[in-house]
Amino acid sequence: MQTYMLKGLIYPPTGFIKVMSLLTVAFLGNNGITEMRGNQLQYSKFWNVGLIYPPTGFKVSGRKGMFMVYFPAFLFGFASFCLFPNEGLRFILVKSALTIHFLKRTLEVLFVHKYSGPMFVDIATMISLNYFINTALMIYAQHLTQGLQEPQVDLKYPGIVIFLVGLSGNFYHHYLLSKLRGEGKKEYKIPKGGLFNLVICFHYLFEILGFIGVSCIAQTLSALSFTLGSAILLMGRSYGTRRWYLSKFEDFPKHVKAFIPFVF
Repeated sequence: MQTYMLKGLIYPPTGFIKVMSLLTVAFLGNNGITEMRGNQLQYSKFWNVGLIYPPTGFKVSGRKGMFMVYFPAFLFGFASFCLFPNEGLRFILVKSALTIHFLKRTLEVLFVHKYSGPMFVDIATMISLNYFINTALMIYAQHLTQGLQEPQVDLKYPGIVIFLVGLSGNFYHHYLLSKLRGEGKKEYKIPKGGLFNLVICFHYLFEILGFIGVSCIAQTLSALSFTLGSAILLMGRSYGTRRWYLSKFEDFPKHVKAFIPFVF
């Protein structure tokens, strides 16, 4: 019954897509569990806390490092309109959503976010490769659906709405975070405003909502696996973030959860 329901919701994946989707969930999920255990990746406020890798190698500014993270995935999304032209409305929507998402993140890096610490180039490269490979994989998986029968349940239009809600909510809470720190300042404050009074990482929750939207538009195993793996990763990162705030601020409100209001 579960297999039948899944077939009604997503395109049948090839063997290659099945393997890559499993690897995606395993890689991202393992990183999420690692961060939940206290080993955060070396960037932003965690650049020198609970290191996964020894603190060696080249460092760049946080802004340059995060630009390295998002820009290649945006470039591939943009190039995909030339690589895979004229393949239907759903494919156009998938390419557009991924390109818009990473364009937004790149512009936020350049004009919105403020950074307190450097970033190791190897960490930036690892995260960049993750986004680049998974963006390419999701677009390629969509290309492989050409000529196949559409899923019985069409989720692309609800997916557009979910994607836009996630995109706008993520941007708004990133904007609120940027206003916590004055120009040239490096101190941290407890996030306030928006939905931060319920969850310390509501921007992550909206990011996952955006990827759920992409999964609904695409309806492929590749998009679904990336969304699931990213959710596990960001849950772990949110847990680590809340623990960091608790260790730094005695007045941190205990009712504020890490990722899901009133639950986690």
